[in-house]
Amino acid sequence: MKQKIVIAGGTGFVGNYLCKKFTDQDCEVIIISRNKSHVNWDKILLITEALENAALLINLAGKSVDCRYNKKNKKEIYNSRINTTTILGEAIRNCNNPPLLWINSSTATIYRHAEDRPMTESTGEIGAGFSVNVATNWEKAFFGFKLPNTRQVALRMAIVLGKDGGVIKPLKNLVRFGLGGKQGSGKQMFSWIHIEDLFRIITFIQQHCQLSGVINTSAPAPVNNKTLMQLMRKQMGVKAGLPGPGWLLKIGAVLIKTETELILKSRWVIPERLLAAGFNFKYPELDSALDNIINGRQPVMNQ
Repeated sequence: MKQKIVIAGGTGFVGNYLCKKFTDQDCEVIIISRNKSHVNWDKILLITEALENAALLINLAGKSVDCRYNKKNKKEIYNSRINTTTILGEAIRNCNNPPLLWINSSTATIYRHAEDRPMTESTGEIGAGFSVNVATNWEKAFFGFKLPNTRQVALRMAIVLGKDGGVIKPLKNLVRFGLGGKQGSGKQMFSWIHIEDLFRIITFIQQHCQLSGVINTSAPAPVNNKTLMQLMRKQMGVKAGLPGPGWLLKIGAVLIKTETELILKSRWVIPERLLAAGFNFKYPELDSALDNIINGRQPVMNQ
């Protein structure tokens, strides 16, 4: 029998990538989304049926945070995460043969703004504010389900880098148009994960049954914003770029209907548990990750 993989919210940048990778491995992939061609969120019986005998459930559902944090968007960001997680937990409870593993998205933004030291699963300090409130309640809803036959892992994901979506396109545009200098002070830390390593982490967790709870899903070598932009310019062959001071970023964020938190919050996250478990990153350094994404070159992996 084919391994059954259920991906909830599998229509975005990350979801599309994971669907293709699992399909290429000859898995049966079922998507839960609002799309009429998929299992719909309103059909709890169909969701339960989809989850029966599944090897893995991955939940990526949630409204994008790349928007203005007005009252309407805040409500949608919060509800889209909590409600879908609750639906999935209830469906698993209804299964006769529930998924062996449930991986739920979380976010590295759950940690405080950190320029002084890195945040690990054991020593990280939870922050404050809207985004942190969403993240903490998201994890609370997820771990609120006590599922004796389903292992539960929350991925505190850093910013996912890949060629088909995410932050790479806007960063390339900044560099291309001469605006590829540091943003704000440039000291804020940038934690990231190559999308291929994200997939490899998911399969690693499948194979290592001792792993459960929260896992920082980030490369082991975060950089500051100034270094990020230097590496972007290097990979694109651009020598210089104008900086973006904080006041200008705030104006720009209003114009393009987003928030400066996505750029200015310092996310300094280390994957302590993955490293301790022996996970070998294909893209541990940002330079090789950007070289792959922008120029298509493959790194030489350490054995």
